[in-house]
Amino acid sequence: MNKEQNTFSGSRSALAHPPIVQMAHGSGGRMMHDLIRNFFHAHLVSDQLQKGDDAATLAMGSSRIAFTTDSYVVQPIFFPGGDIGDLAVNGTVNDLCMCGARPLYLSAGFILEEGLAFDELERVLQSMAAAAERAGVQIVTGDTKVVDHGKADRLFINTAGVGILEHDHEMGARCLQPGDQILLSGPIGQHGLAVLSQRQGLEFSGEIISDTAPLHELTASLLAECGAAVHALRDPTRGGVAAALNEWAETSGVEIRIAQNKIPVLPAVQSGCALLGLDPLSLANEGKMLAVVASEWAERALQVMREHPLGRQAAHIGEVKAGSAGWVSLRTELGAWRVLAWPSGELLPRIC
Repeated sequence: MNKEQNTFSGSRSALAHPPIVQMAHGSGGRMMHDLIRNFFHAHLVSDQLQKGDDAATLAMGSSRIAFTTDSYVVQPIFFPGGDIGDLAVNGTVNDLCMCGARPLYLSAGFILEEGLAFDELERVLQSMAAAAERAGVQIVTGDTKVVDHGKADRLFINTAGVGILEHDHEMGARCLQPGDQILLSGPIGQHGLAVLSQRQGLEFSGEIISDTAPLHELTASLLAECGAAVHALRDPTRGGVAAALNEWAETSGVEIRIAQNKIPVLPAVQSGCALLGLDPLSLANEGKMLAVVASEWAERALQVMREHPLGRQAAHIGEVKAGSAGWVSLRTELGAWRVLAWPSGELLPRIC
């Protein structure tokens, strides 16, 4: 319940019709945030949960650590550019990075479905091991359960991660300030469309592969150079850039304005989204980062991001304003302004 948290103005009655969990509650949009606010936050109360960050930051004697957990139920478990194994490692590593931590240790819990082929399990484990080595983390503890055939869609993975905070400044969803600038590390929408194409057997005019990757080096470079000028980081996974920006706007009580023509989107993703009626801003990413930095540091931060292979196409996409609190405004390519709302409906569930 880390990265999908958010504030919600309303009562539990917002979920009264129907009074059951739907697939849309797991897609990263408005319904998911309402579910977490109205149910999980109502019963599992802590200051860290209410912050709505990707990980909890905890004092341990004279040190501070970051702690996070996530579960992976992607379907299918193998997709262009990755699989559920490296996705689980990279996703948890990135949650730690978004709080400014250096990832150190992971746990891994496996729910295996009866009938899973051992060669598929071994392929996933090899992928996890390679991803952990690349990210410089160790998987130090775990658990395994087996359930009846048809009860787990072959394989689910839960991970938890611990990292160390090597700085003492505050950053997070509540730290956005008017005047801050918003940067994006690269093209969006690849992971969501890659999983969808594999799931549905779709082919597009260009190759689309998942962007799953660990962001530890990129975030470390940014923090080393810009320090306290970095006010917030977020990897826009479920719900994409649209959900991440709306969450920030609500949590910090600010308006965010972005420009559509500044947002990098690969031509193959753009054409695929046009064909299917999807918005790249609402699609999941697993190797991209949004950064909010103080205005005077924006150019240097962008330069630092572009110096890393995972940030070569980084862009300055918008700014934070003191205008309509909780709103995200998008300037279209025609120059008009419109509200960039929370993603709604089912979107693309089971993609991470």
